[in-house]
Amino acid sequence: MADIHRLESPTRNAGKATVYGAWERFVQGEDDIRGVRPEVALSWHRCRDQYRVDPYLTEAPEAATDVDHTLEHGVVFAELGFRAASVVDDVSKIGGVVTVADASGRVLAEWGDKATRSFAAKANLAPWFCWSEGATGTNGMGTALEAHTPVVIRGAEHWCQAFHDWTCAGVAVRDVVTKEPVAVLNISCWRSDLPAPVGAWLSNAASRTQFMLRRRARDAGAELVAAYNHARSRSSGGLAAVDPAGRVVIADDAASVLLGVPSSTPAPDPAMRWNPGLPGLTRATRYAAKQAACNPAWVGSTQIFTHLADEPTPITIRPVFLSGHLVGNLISFGVHEGEQLPRTEGGGGAHDQDQASRIVAMRENRMVLLRPPEVAFAESDGNDVWLSTDQGRLRANRPALDKLERELGGTGFLRVHRQFVVNLSRIREVERGFKGELALVMDNEASTMVPVSRRNAPAVRRALGI
Repeated sequence: MADIHRLESPTRNAGKATVYGAWERFVQGEDDIRGVRPEVALSWHRCRDQYRVDPYLTEAPEAATDVDHTLEHGVVFAELGFRAASVVDDVSKIGGVVTVADASGRVLAEWGDKATRSFAAKANLAPWFCWSEGATGTNGMGTALEAHTPVVIRGAEHWCQAFHDWTCAGVAVRDVVTKEPVAVLNISCWRSDLPAPVGAWLSNAASRTQFMLRRRARDAGAELVAAYNHARSRSSGGLAAVDPAGRVVIADDAASVLLGVPSSTPAPDPAMRWNPGLPGLTRATRYAAKQAACNPAWVGSTQIFTHLADEPTPITIRPVFLSGHLVGNLISFGVHEGEQLPRTEGGGGAHDQDQASRIVAMRENRMVLLRPPEVAFAESDGNDVWLSTDQGRLRANRPALDKLERELGGTGFLRVHRQFVVNLSRIREVERGFKGELALVMDNEASTMVPVSRRNAPAVRRALGI
């Protein structure tokens, strides 16, 4: 994980006056934010246009009281609390406070300099108040929960003017399977800068906590493999074990063909699991997780489109637990048992309800807000995702093609290859190879030819009616 202090220099170079001037213009509705770091600009955009946070808010609101935490989350809170408590003396010496908050932005505990804590109390930077971006705008804790990297928010980079005297550095700890945030660790100083070692310490604390989560995830994967082996002797059809994110831990011969993954190859380590690229399966497993949390004995069924099949395949989903913690599901193919899932959650080919109204791209330090029809396709290139748009080739603000694919669900985009998601309405021609392989000619200026992988070809044919 990158050290936070490496992210500080752009703001120093920009200058406080430049950032404050951009803030004044942006809160008045202008989009001229020259001199503002891209990650801060994106946060401001969310605060103004998505969350509609009052920039003149003077204190954080009370946090929701009905937030449930799993035992797994409790382990993370305890680990971060231990690490925060171990540096209280050092944090106090720099006049800082260190906080731990949950995934909703609710502050759980606070330590540090007594005088600074009194200033913090005036802004409700204290336990049981909410510092998510949606509640309190751009800040160390809330913005770290939104980002996948450590963040520093200094002075006028805060969305709310009342917090412009603060400098905050935060890093989120994420579930190693679902990638969803679990908690956030933050250090704040009032009217002073944070020393460079703060970044290294936060990164180290988060890394050690993530290491613990990876170890527990491997144990969970081993439990999934054991449950699969037990059920395999009684299964007559295809069988697979998938984690809560819908990634395959192990599949038999029949299921591996439908999922497009290796057969009978266990992958208890979350870093080695396979993403079958089937939105219906992902929706079904997410729905199953919600139901199993309320009823561990829950069993459900639905139909999903699989690879190399023109018709939807029935599946039955059975949750698997380890010490009361959901670790994944057993998927039985060709079987209908248990509660029928709602079509919008896991049904055959139904679109997501949350349609992306805007796609955010970056041109240097400016955000470019695109409507879905303006994007021909998205291409993964290393750690970046590039968009072919009517305004040229732009870098997406999302670093993962999988996440962009989920956000574009229901807007006419389809995954056609592990590196490409295309806008179906922007396909000009379809070329067939000698062995039946497909390639899509897009209607962008370069008439780019996008390959279609063998396992995605049936879905492309269905979508195009060919």
